[in-house]
Amino acid sequence: MGYELGRFEGDVDEELICPICSGVLEEPLQAPQCEHAYCASCIQEWLTRQPTCPADRSPITFNQLKPVPRILRNLLSRLQIACDNALYGCTAVVKLDVLHSHLLECEHNPKKPVQCTEGCGLVIPKDELQDHNCVRELRSLVTSQQQKMGEMQSEIMEAKLQLNEQKREIQMLKELMRSMRATNPRIREIQASMESEDVVGWVNSLETARVTRWGGMISTPDAVLQAVIKRALLDSGCPTHIVTELMENAHERRWPTGLSTLETRQLNRRQYENYVAKRIPGKQAVVVMTCENQHMPDDLIVEPGLVMIFAHGVE
Repeated sequence: MGYELGRFEGDVDEELICPICSGVLEEPLQAPQCEHAYCASCIQEWLTRQPTCPADRSPITFNQLKPVPRILRNLLSRLQIACDNALYGCTAVVKLDVLHSHLLECEHNPKKPVQCTEGCGLVIPKDELQDHNCVRELRSLVTSQQQKMGEMQSEIMEAKLQLNEQKREIQMLKELMRSMRATNPRIREIQASMESEDVVGWVNSLETARVTRWGGMISTPDAVLQAVIKRALLDSGCPTHIVTELMENAHERRWPTGLSTLETRQLNRRQYENYVAKRIPGKQAVVVMTCENQHMPDDLIVEPGLVMIFAHGVE
């Protein structure tokens, strides 16, 4: 719907008037062939009834309409128009292209958001301020929030029930898989193959490490240090089915015979450079995985691999 002609100062060119509503064009669109221009809302409503140009009846669809030329937009933007709030006391006359920004700041706008100064501090439309009651509005707000909290609690309870049901189904599936593995060797082989692929994929994602000070190896890491390294393994994407075993292999009591004592570590020190070691991201620690160290003697490697933690010397 276009702007009322009576709001404008001076004469308005006929080319700027919508043939449908007889008002000044608002958000104008143009027919593709005949180039007649209309308010966007006017022509959209018209075309829902008949797909023809209102001026010359040539066939058109809404998707064929296009923006009017820049010269027409410039002519519209220069028109001087009275504020929408003239009935409420505003005497401003502004260019059409700044009308929207003026309305946002107009002190006579009855819908302008204002803050209540009577105590509640709520922001409400200006024309509702006179009938505003702080106690009533705050009570309504509290009631609304309580309803929302109640709805959220119901949703949380429903989510918990669904989660518990999913956990139960997962547990039943695990039990079924265990039962099938126990009775079907082929399933055991398939699972072992899948787990092996997961391990290889994870190992390949890690950066190759270079240990410069093998003497800095910590053979008996404490519980706190082990927890830190375990978290780093999980964050790096380490398959969960080997995390616990890897961390148990971080202590010398689980190391192979060639590393299990200080004496054997001294004897085998020259062979350490043959390890293919991968860096545990962000930590002075490496993993030496069996799948990458088949070339090492049996007394220097253990399934599925070793976690070696250092005080320093890992690049």
